Amino acid sequence: MSSIASLKARAAAHTRWAKTPDRAAATSAARTAALDRFERQVDPDGTLDPRTRAMLAESAKKAYFAQLALRSAMARRKAAQAAQELETVGRELADLDDEAGA
Repeated sequence: MSSIASLKARAAAHTRWAKTPDRAAATSAARTAALDRFERQVDPDGTLDPRTRAMLAESAKKAYFAQLALRSAMARRKAAQAAQELETVGRELADLDDEAGA
């Protein structure tokens, strides 16, 4: 997303939340849908008792977010390594320019 689009989206989000006094109520349907997704994942036939299904769904949710965190960390590490390599190449080019000018 471009920085302009990101800024527009951020402004729209702040405008929306400025008009929403009860945020929990506004996001209740989304939270319920997310939890339902994990419950369907662990019990697609709906045969487990509700307590067991809820416990398994909570573990599935934690696993999902742990996987997201892992992918995020790996992407940040990859970006940092690329930036470091680019910096190294830049220094080497600057050194070559200095040697050529001397």
